Amino acid sequence: MKMKHYLMRAGAFLSLAAFFTLTSCSGDPAPPEEPVAEEAAAEPAPEPEDPAEPAPAPETPAEPAPAPAPAEPKPAAEAKPAMEPTTVKVSLFSWPGYGFWFIAKEKNLVPEIDLDIQIIEDPYESFGLMAAGQLDVTSSTVEYGPIAAEEDVPVQMVAYTNPSYGTDKIILAPGIESAQDLIGKEVAVLEGGLTQIYMGIWLEENGVAFDQVKYTNLIMDDAVAAMVSGKVAAGEFWEPFGSNVLKALPGATVAATSKDPYFKETALLADGMYMSKSFMEKKKIAALTVKAYFEAVKFWEENPAEGNAIIAKGLQFPIEDVELVIGADGSSEDGGIYPFNFLDAAQFYGLMEGTPPFGENGHIAAHWKMTNDWWIKFGMVKESHPMESGIAVGPMTSLIESGYGK
Repeated sequence: MKMKHYLMRAGAFLSLAAFFTLTSCSGDPAPPEEPVAEEAAAEPAPEPEDPAEPAPAPETPAEPAPAPAPAEPKPAAEAKPAMEPTTVKVSLFSWPGYGFWFIAKEKNLVPEIDLDIQIIEDPYESFGLMAAGQLDVTSSTVEYGPIAAEEDVPVQMVAYTNPSYGTDKIILAPGIESAQDLIGKEVAVLEGGLTQIYMGIWLEENGVAFDQVKYTNLIMDDAVAAMVSGKVAAGEFWEPFGSNVLKALPGATVAATSKDPYFKETALLADGMYMSKSFMEKKKIAALTVKAYFEAVKFWEENPAEGNAIIAKGLQFPIEDVELVIGADGSSEDGGIYPFNFLDAAQFYGLMEGTPPFGENGHIAAHWKMTNDWWIKFGMVKESHPMESGIAVGPMTSLIESGYGK
């Protein structure tokens, strides 16, 4: 803050006394008379009149009043310390598609917030922590909204971030040649997750009812082990776990991938950003958190090698695995997912004009319905829920209103 200094100035005033001079006056002497007799005495000359009182001496000019000392300058106010950044607690599980948070933190792309990043492998643990007020934000797959609405969990998805573009695969164990061979057998999925919906869609497209197999709920590391050990006959895997299965299990085959046109049209398989409702009450901080994520995507687009190195360090993944998932050139088209920038995400939510790379403008509504319908089939929810119960547009809307993304 600039300080204003004020200097008071005083003028000195001088009063001068007037000098007055009075002139003296005396009588003229009498003219001389004719001589008289000696015996007559001469008359004495008259005494002069008393002189007037001398004029007063001029007054000594008054000493000029001393000018008041200039006002002491006010000491400069101590600079206010910069406001401490607000801590935002973020979770993700070990996967490069969520690694943009590490870029946002390392590059301090939004100084107003301090990202406290935790790796939590089970997304349902993250959602539970958010409901308990112990976590603010999580990155996870995009199917959770209807389940949160059904169970009245105070969590909503605020952005659609990474559609799958080949990273998701359905892999069959050696000796399994078709969907028909899976009837009555165990398949590895994350129950309540997109992997389960993907498996159900693939089974039905290939003549097998979604409920003719047994779903085994496993996180990725455990799913790989179950597949390699022969405990399960098939599974849905994302990279780099799918490649790990194929390397470790000779004879395993890929039955389907998310690069099939169906998944680009439906935009079903993807990742999103979730926030707790209590955190979203801090409107400015919630908006800045979304901004931090998409600023990280922008950084990665412009600096893919450095961005990938930061993600690899944060996840402790080989750089090759990071490039396998998100690509090496920053184009969004050479990896297994298609990272959305802010404009893409805003278009998908119908908040800005234009068509996103996957789906249509405002496609989140169709995505919500499709996901909700599948959860009814699986018995995860009992009824259809309005999109607004699980989707929040506030944080992105605030950014758009501020001019961000234009």
